[in-house]
Amino acid sequence: MTVSSEQTRNDFQVVLIGHGPSGAVAASLLGDLGIRTLAIDRQRDVYDKPRAIAIDHEILRLLDNIGAAERVLPYVAPFPASQHFGAKGQLIRRIDMVAEPYPLGYTPSMVFTQPPVEAALREHAAAYDSVEVELGTELLGFEQSTDRVTLHLRDDRGTTRAVTADYVIACDGASSSTRQQLGIAFEDLVFDEPWLVVDLQVNDASLSKLPQTAAQFCDPSRPTTFIIGPGNHRRFEIMLLPGEDPREMETAAQVWRLLARWITPDDATLWRAVSYRFHALVAKEWRLGRIFLAGDAAHQQPPFIGQGMCQGIRDVGNLIWKLDRVLRGQSNAKLLGSYGEERGEHVRQLTSRIKAIGHVICERDPDAAAARDERILAEGGGQPRTITRQEIVPPLQTGLLAFPLHAAHGTLFPQPWIRTAEGRRRLDSVAGTGWRLVLDMRNELELSPDLQAIMTQLDIRPIRIGPATDDVLTEEDGVLAAWFDRHDCRAAIVRPDHYVFGIASETSALDALLTDLAERLQ
Repeated sequence: MTVSSEQTRNDFQVVLIGHGPSGAVAASLLGDLGIRTLAIDRQRDVYDKPRAIAIDHEILRLLDNIGAAERVLPYVAPFPASQHFGAKGQLIRRIDMVAEPYPLGYTPSMVFTQPPVEAALREHAAAYDSVEVELGTELLGFEQSTDRVTLHLRDDRGTTRAVTADYVIACDGASSSTRQQLGIAFEDLVFDEPWLVVDLQVNDASLSKLPQTAAQFCDPSRPTTFIIGPGNHRRFEIMLLPGEDPREMETAAQVWRLLARWITPDDATLWRAVSYRFHALVAKEWRLGRIFLAGDAAHQQPPFIGQGMCQGIRDVGNLIWKLDRVLRGQSNAKLLGSYGEERGEHVRQLTSRIKAIGHVICERDPDAAAARDERILAEGGGQPRTITRQEIVPPLQTGLLAFPLHAAHGTLFPQPWIRTAEGRRRLDSVAGTGWRLVLDMRNELELSPDLQAIMTQLDIRPIRIGPATDDVLTEEDGVLAAWFDRHDCRAAIVRPDHYVFGIASETSALDALLTDLAERLQ
C-alpha cells in the first residue's frame, strides 16, 4: 500500500483504545488493510467469564472476510428458536431464524462462549505485521490538533510515553474513559430494568431437566429468559423485583433459590452470577475531531435478541473501510461523517425494536400481562406466530446510500453458495470483497465504456452471477436470483461492508448510480 508523506508523520495511522471483541475485530480489519495500528487494553488477560452470548450471520461473514471465522467456530453453535410463554405458561409466540437456504451463507443466529472467542480474536489480530498490541496499557489522556491525536499512555509497570496517531477509535466499553474525557453524553432511550444474569455449566445427566429450546417466560411475577449456549453452557436472565438487593441476589444461595423450579446445585456448576441494569443508551456524538466511539462506548441496549456485541462489530465494520479510503487519499475526510449518521440511526431503530420486545417481556401487572397475551395471540390469528430475529434488525436508512431509497438500499447483500471446480464455496471467498457491482446475467445489462471507466476510477469490481459460462459465477440455491427478482433489478452496487448502495434495472439508472457514488466518494 502506498501512503502519502502526510500519513507517515504520526507514529500510527490508527490507535485503538480497548481490545475486547470490537477492538480486536477492528485491529484485524485494520491489519487486513495494512494500516499501521496500535491496540491497547488496560487488562492483560481475557475476562474468564461469559458476557455476550449471541452473534449473527452478518458478524460471522465479516470474521470470515478477515480469515478469523475458523478460529471462532469451535466455540459457536446455532441459536435455536426462542419460545415465549405468557402469564399462564401458555405459548404465545416464537422468535426464530430465517429458513434455509440461508441468505448470508451462515446460520443466521448463533450462540458462542465469549472467553475463548475473544482470545481467538486477539490472537488473530496480533498476527498482522502492521498491528502492534500492547496489553496492560491504559490511556491517561490525549490532545487533538488539526493533523493528529497525541495520546499519553502508561503501562502496568508505571512507564509512561506519548504516541501520535491520525485517528483514534475508542472501544473501551460502557464506562469508556475516552468518551468521558471527550465530554460526550448519552441520550437515554428510556429503558432501565434490574436483572440478574446467571451462567451455568450443566451436568450431562441434568440437561434434560431444562427447556430444550431457548425460552422467554413472560410471567409477571418474575420475567425470566433462558438461553442454550454451546455445549453444556446455559444462561438464565432473571428480572429483579422492587426491594431486592442486587448484590444479595448474586449470592449462590439466592441464585439456586431462583433456579429451583428447574435445577439444583447438584445439577450444574455456577459459572457466573452478576446483576445488571439493562439500559437503552446511545452517544449524542459518535465522533469528536479525530476520535471515534464504537461498541459499548457508543451505545448500550437491552439483550433480548442478543445484538449487543453484534452492534459493536457492525460499528467497526462500517468505520474502517471509510478510514482506509481517507488514509489512502481516495476520499475526503467528510466521508467519515457518514459513520455516526449511519450507525447512530441504525442503533436507535434497533434499540427501539428491542425495547418494544423488552416491554412485552417485563410487564409486571397481571391484568396488563393477560391483555398482552391475548393481543399477541390475536396477531397470529389465535395461534402462536413465528417472527425472525433477522426481520427485527433494520436496514441502513441514511448516509452513503442511493436516494430516493428503494427497499433494497441499505440491506445486507446476500452471499450464496457458488459452484466451483473444487466444490461449493461462499461468494465472498470466490469473488472477494470491497466495492462490487453484482450483475444478474439471466438478463444481461450492458456496461458501456463510460460505466467501466467510472468503475475503474472507484475500484469497483464487476461480479457476474448466472448460468455457467466464462467469467460468470453460478450459485447453488437461487438465493441471488430470488433477490434480484424480488427487487425487480438486474444490478446491485455493494459497499465493502456488504450493504447495498443502490440497485438498477437498466444501463441509464446504473450510470446515474455510479455518477452519484463517484461524487460522494470524492
